[in-house]
Amino acid sequence: MTTAGAGQAEADRGEKGGIRTALAGLTTRGRSFLAAGVAAAICSYVLGQSDLLRVGLLLAVLPLVCAGVLYRTRYRVAGSRRLSPARVPAGSEARVHLRMDNVSRLPTGLLMLQDRVPYVLGPRPRFVLDRVEAGGRREVSYRVRSDLRGRYPLGPLQLRLTDPFGMCELTRSFSTYDTLTVIPRVEPLAPVRLSGEAKGYGDGRQRSLALAGEDDVIPRGYRHGDDLRRVHWRSTARYGELMVRREEQPQRARCTVLLDTRGIAYEGAGPDSAFEWAVSGAASVLVHMLERGYSVRLLTDTGNAVPGEGGDGFAGASQESADAAGLMMDTLAVIDHSDGAGLSRAYDVLRGGNEGLLVAFLGNLDEDQADVLGRMRQRSPGAVAFVLDSDTWVREPSDVPGPLDGSGDRLRMLREAGWTALRVPRGASMDELWRQADRERRGVAAASGGEGP
Repeated sequence: MTTAGAGQAEADRGEKGGIRTALAGLTTRGRSFLAAGVAAAICSYVLGQSDLLRVGLLLAVLPLVCAGVLYRTRYRVAGSRRLSPARVPAGSEARVHLRMDNVSRLPTGLLMLQDRVPYVLGPRPRFVLDRVEAGGRREVSYRVRSDLRGRYPLGPLQLRLTDPFGMCELTRSFSTYDTLTVIPRVEPLAPVRLSGEAKGYGDGRQRSLALAGEDDVIPRGYRHGDDLRRVHWRSTARYGELMVRREEQPQRARCTVLLDTRGIAYEGAGPDSAFEWAVSGAASVLVHMLERGYSVRLLTDTGNAVPGEGGDGFAGASQESADAAGLMMDTLAVIDHSDGAGLSRAYDVLRGGNEGLLVAFLGNLDEDQADVLGRMRQRSPGAVAFVLDSDTWVREPSDVPGPLDGSGDRLRMLREAGWTALRVPRGASMDELWRQADRERRGVAAASGGEGP
């Protein structure tokens, strides 16, 4: 059997290898018939019973004939796989659609279709396809689901061909496979205003003039509908055509999401661990800020920024928000603990300033790391920190009567440095913490005499 289209079956390995393959494909029934035939032939020789020899030959030859005919049967079968969707949040289901096309001139026999999937996605799917006519098509589908984010290979697809008597079964594999990406859960967030936002571009915009003075004007050609009051007569006289001053150019407000991935900062594992909550929270903020028109980047404690377009790491003007979100979600799908011990590399990335709003998801902090975060706050007009005390996530609630002194000191240091810092208890809602961060910021602004948005 050969295949075409999306996959290519394994080729024959010579006549000698073909015989071995055919014999290796004998089922338990086929091997039992062969053994019974050989035993009957031996008994007929010992007992001198010719009729028993005929029975033995029939029993032994039948599985061999079935294996030979099955192996020599040639089908050209095309197989394809389609994921819907190819990127799915953790805990949600995706459907895998399989399509088999018989592109030969002969109908197929009974086919058993099997797809290889990782154990975490569920049991291995198996389907029985009855006779497929020449040029016919069969479509089947199955569902996969994972509570753990990651990238999981699907395939290769396998076909098992059997004879009508069930004596022999041969397997052919396609060479292609697909990848299912399980991204972190994303929780919808309330449209609140936080420090560092500018007004005008959706929920936030900054404006910059394309000129620094009368002599530094960068004009453009007149377009139908332009206000004649913006006509730049000096440039019009120079170029011989009507020229107008450029409009104020909108600049997308920026937001940096800092994710602490240090292995020493978290305890526990699994979908309900503190680290998984931090990853999910970072994903929620990234998607939320992109939807509000922000230029967003993901920064880790290792200093890696996603997306990496341009020197600043933010998504460029030519990059669509959906593409940027997909790139960051793919990164969060496979992100793991780092071997780092501090946040200095992330601080080095933020030293340039003009980073916009800074939202950090942090694990356990010591005094040195709290000091580094305090210096980060000086580079950002607004900063919000969600601090996960991993010790409270691995203990039972009754075992943790209140905030621990160490983590409480770190929170106080962050707040004194200007952060809006919140402790994240086990099982907390990201949306509720997001609203709480806005309320606390408003309270600080009111106490200092600042104006709220």
